Amino acid sequence: MHTMHFNSPQEQFWAQDYARDYIARNSGFDAELGALAWQRMLAKAERPIRSFLECGCNIGRNLHQLARALPEAAPSVIEISTPAFEVTAAEHPLVHAFNGPILDATLPEQAFDLVFTMGVLIHIHPDQLLQHMARMHAFSSRYVLMGEYFNHTPTQITYRGQADRLFKRDFGKLFHDNFDVQVVDYGFLWGTEFDAAGFDNINWWLFEKRQPLAGRA
Repeated sequence: MHTMHFNSPQEQFWAQDYARDYIARNSGFDAELGALAWQRMLAKAERPIRSFLECGCNIGRNLHQLARALPEAAPSVIEISTPAFEVTAAEHPLVHAFNGPILDATLPEQAFDLVFTMGVLIHIHPDQLLQHMARMHAFSSRYVLMGEYFNHTPTQITYRGQADRLFKRDFGKLFHDNFDVQVVDYGFLWGTEFDAAGFDNINWWLFEKRQPLAGRA
């Protein structure tokens, strides 16, 4: 097994310190309800989305849901936790799969119709946030979606007794202000409706790159 390089204390925490506990707490969600959430988030995207890349997939909850919402789309993933990566790789027919940090991922650029995070950017240190967004933008041939906890001003919240492990802000505005994209849609997944699918009061934003690859417009 190769020795993984970490770019921050946050990466090491999610890859090693908290990996197995997080896996245990993120099993057994309602895939049908989750598919409805994804259909809502992608309702204004042009069809078909033939491929997607999840940056931070854990054990593949979103892949199970997207298999129902986008049955024709080929999945690819990046996951920093080796135990979680192994679960996902064993259960899904992945086209591309990288076990390591998003910043180190060796995947083809502009190769995926949709690139997304769901509850991942909140765990990235603010100093590295634009670097991660830049990687997402580069990997995408068309759409970028982010589902994260929202706050008008950037703030750090203690996460299960740990400092500097959870950050809230207006992720959509940061992405929109720093990359050549247009807003397709945005919204809110209310936990009261979608907790059973694993969505916990998530704000989401769907963006389209302004200059998609030739022939993909």
